[in-house]
Amino acid sequence: MRKTLCFALALVAVSPAAFARTSSTTDPSASSSSSSSATAEPAPGSAARPSSVPQINDATPVPFSRVGLSAGMGAGGINLQAATNVNRYINLRMVGNVFNYTVSNINTNGMNLNGKLNLASTGLSIDLYPFPYHGLRFSPGVLMYNQNSANATVTVAGGTSFTLDHVTFYSSTSNPVTGAGSLGLNAQNPAFTMTTGWGNLISRRGGHFSIPVEIGAAFVGTPKLNLALVSGQVCTDPQGTQNCQNVATDAEVQSDLQAQIAKYQNDLNPLKVYPIVSVGIGYNFKIR
Repeated sequence: MRKTLCFALALVAVSPAAFARTSSTTDPSASSSSSSSATAEPAPGSAARPSSVPQINDATPVPFSRVGLSAGMGAGGINLQAATNVNRYINLRMVGNVFNYTVSNINTNGMNLNGKLNLASTGLSIDLYPFPYHGLRFSPGVLMYNQNSANATVTVAGGTSFTLDHVTFYSSTSNPVTGAGSLGLNAQNPAFTMTTGWGNLISRRGGHFSIPVEIGAAFVGTPKLNLALVSGQVCTDPQGTQNCQNVATDAEVQSDLQAQIAKYQNDLNPLKVYPIVSVGIGYNFKIR
């Protein structure tokens, strides 16, 4: 009887534990609950996983690490430029222009001109890019070297007429009138420049090629015009044979010549602001 009672008590104690183990391994809700707890959101205050945010391709080079070169055409002739980067917003740029052109048989007031146009200048600009990932820029600068000028010889064929300040003179058939003229576009040297444009020779996105465009002005001062009739004779008859006088010493000729020069000068005064216009193609490379 005592053995039977002990066996019954042991059976009662073991059965609930065995039932609990069986339920936990076979109950789907238990597995689901466990899985849910494994994927639950992190507790407040825990570090959140960073989200993916698109980034700008910022390839801004370190200061003075790249050089850009360009070649093109402009109002000053062949246009050459070289630039380097100072920081994200600023470049330093050197600009040079060169052009020579010969002109022949230009007639003005009966005087025949043969000459040469010489354009040569060098300047330094500070390129300011308010939006470094775009090409818009503003560029104050200085024109340090300016030899933009023109020179011409003047001839009046014998037996032909020419006018100075609306007064007509006749060139001698035997000793025709000759002279010389010059025009300087560099009264203010050095001269202040101000331009704007599009295109960055040192790309802030890592590119190598660019197409720089520029427009603005150089404040070169009032042009200097010289015109002199230095040899030959002027006569009173259309054939150029009577009452001929030396053109260099004739008071009336020289007085009317100065009046004519003043009119030419007035026509040239707008060139005190010399236009700057250029377009080219550029390439930049790393130097350190």
